[in-house]
Amino acid sequence: MMSNKIAVITGGNRGLGKNTVLSLARKNIDCVFTYRSHKDEAQQVVEEVAALGAKAVAIQLDVSDILGFAEFKQTLESTLATQWQTSRFDYLINNAGHGSDSAFADTSEAMFDNLMNVHVKGVFFLTQTLHEMINDGGRIINLSSGLTRFALPGKAAYATMKGAVEVLTKYMAKELAGRNIAVNVVAPGAIATDFGGGAVRDNEQVAQLVSSFTAMGRVGQADDIGPMIAQLLGDENRWVTGQRIEASGGMFL
Repeated sequence: MMSNKIAVITGGNRGLGKNTVLSLARKNIDCVFTYRSHKDEAQQVVEEVAALGAKAVAIQLDVSDILGFAEFKQTLESTLATQWQTSRFDYLINNAGHGSDSAFADTSEAMFDNLMNVHVKGVFFLTQTLHEMINDGGRIINLSSGLTRFALPGKAAYATMKGAVEVLTKYMAKELAGRNIAVNVVAPGAIATDFGGGAVRDNEQVAQLVSSFTAMGRVGQADDIGPMIAQLLGDENRWVTGQRIEASGGMFL
């Protein structure tokens, strides 16, 4: 029997990342996922994956620490060798990130740089560090946001970063196409997780407002995104590359 495919996912201990790890496990895809500081959460995800009959390993990584990527690569190489007897993997999902609410006029350079380090430099240089380990015919998925299509107050800096990720995705798709590696960007809408302080999940007024301008009439759930990402990685989508795929339930149509 062939070995399971292997995905590397950043920020897999909670939210959309966790849901994606579990969605892949249900498709018999194993995962190496990262966490920044919540080791207990990460271990719980590892156990949930095992209960689904797949394998997951959690590795600590701060995606804003570019200088740590070489060490992470070494740890990943060791993990792949000991856990899967391989030196390569199939899918890279750049999911880790955080939100920030600040009016354009009030956004400090420190706030801007923090977002840039995680969402742009982190995605750019981690992918650069790992791309040679991805099997030919593999997949890369970057995460963006509905906020690159529509504008909401307080999201200027965050949306700027995601706009950069969408442009970067096209260039990755172009330059890695010779190895048949498809690269796409998934843009969720407002999702009820702890992202952004959990406002969509915990604030009923916010949830009602989001629902009012969403075609499907409700806020998104993590289960609306993780399975969609898992499906996008399938062989049947090998001809889809360089695309922005929004999963927002039809916000602001």
